[in-house]
Amino acid sequence: MQKINIVCVGKLKEKFFSDAVAEYLKRLSRFASVAVRELPERRTLKEEAESIRKEMRGACVVLAVEGKKLSSEAFAEKMKCFADAGREVTFVIGSSCGLDESVKERADLLLSFSDMTFPHQLMRVILCEQIYRAFMINGGGEYHK
Repeated sequence: MQKINIVCVGKLKEKFFSDAVAEYLKRLSRFASVAVRELPERRTLKEEAESIRKEMRGACVVLAVEGKKLSSEAFAEKMKCFADAGREVTFVIGSSCGLDESVKERADLLLSFSDMTFPHQLMRVILCEQIYRAFMINGGGEYHK
C-alpha cells in the first residue's frame, strides 16, 4: 500500500472543508495510507519552511502557482510512477502567504492546479479529490469521466 503524506500549514476551520477532506481520506484508505500533518503558521516563511522540510519524505510534490499543470490523467500517471518505484509521496500546501524558496527547491515536482488563486483550505480538498481520482483512473474505476 502506498504511503502518502499531506503537509499543510494551518488548520481547516470550516466544517464543510473538514467533512470533504474526511470523505476523500476515507475513500483513499482502500488504496493508500494517507497521513495529514497540519503545521502551525509562523511569523515568517523561513520559519514555516523549517517545519515543512522536516516533514518532507520520499517524492515531494509542492503545490505552487508557478508549477507545472497536469491533466488528471497525467497526474494519475505520475502517481503510478511513484507507486511503481515504491516511493512514499509527500504533498506540500503552503500557508496563505505562500512558500519559502527552500521548500520549492526541495520539490521533485512543483505542481499547479490552475493559474487562479485558491484558499489554501480549499486546496486541501481539491488535492485529496485529485489523489483519489488518480487512484480511480489507475485502477480503471468509473469515477473519472
